[in-house]
Amino acid sequence: MRKILFINKLALFAVLFMLQIAQLHAQDNITAQDIINTMTETMNPDQSQGKMKMTIITTSGQERTFEYETFSKNQGEKSLMKYLKPTRVKGQTILMLNNADDIWVYFPRTKRVRKLATHAKKQKLEGSDFSYEDMGASDEFIEEYESVRMKDEKKEGHDCYKLELIRKPKSSAGYSRILMWVDKESLVPVVIDYYHDDDPQLMEKQLVCSDIQLIDDIHTPMKYVMYNKLDNTHTSMEIIEVTYQVDLPDDLFTEQGMQK
Repeated sequence: MRKILFINKLALFAVLFMLQIAQLHAQDNITAQDIINTMTETMNPDQSQGKMKMTIITTSGQERTFEYETFSKNQGEKSLMKYLKPTRVKGQTILMLNNADDIWVYFPRTKRVRKLATHAKKQKLEGSDFSYEDMGASDEFIEEYESVRMKDEKKEGHDCYKLELIRKPKSSAGYSRILMWVDKESLVPVVIDYYHDDDPQLMEKQLVCSDIQLIDDIHTPMKYVMYNKLDNTHTSMEIIEVTYQVDLPDDLFTEQGMQK
């Protein structure tokens, strides 16, 4: 019965979301805040479970590949990553709570859990071009930035809303400014330009999202590539499988759950 109720809830969410998109398209005066709010709902589903492949391309052209399971709950407020490959990191688990404000790492060889310092959310994940902050789904775009709608543009073959996000004065977000192109049909970002913490004119990274598929009635980019413009490296993340029709237990997102 619980599973049936969950699926019905998911179906209702899908219907309401499609109606919301239709209403947005019907408005000539759609605001940047409208777009950001809907996009945040799209990118942060209530719960998810999947498997991903991450490939890091270094400055010398060498590749490092990882595979991991991923679990998310409460629209990304809680997330957990458990590494499957390569052997040297198999079983290593990363737990992020409070939208990546609190991060723990479990090391299976020593059977110890270590809590990372608060500033660690701005550090690279496994030496990749994604920071912990980039990986932690949240409403950061809403809470930490002021958004302005710019002239619509075509990007990566998609008709897009173009937005500029300026970090609020007291925000601790890791980027001073963000430019974003959001696909008008799916309300999913296809390109995001991140500007340096200390220089709003210096582009630090660019994220390109592609292969948008409808999974369980939720528009989902199946591939993400983060280009580091300063280090001349890039990292791709591909979704191998994903489902949103799950009911994850709360105890999965604990220090004990990390070690199972």
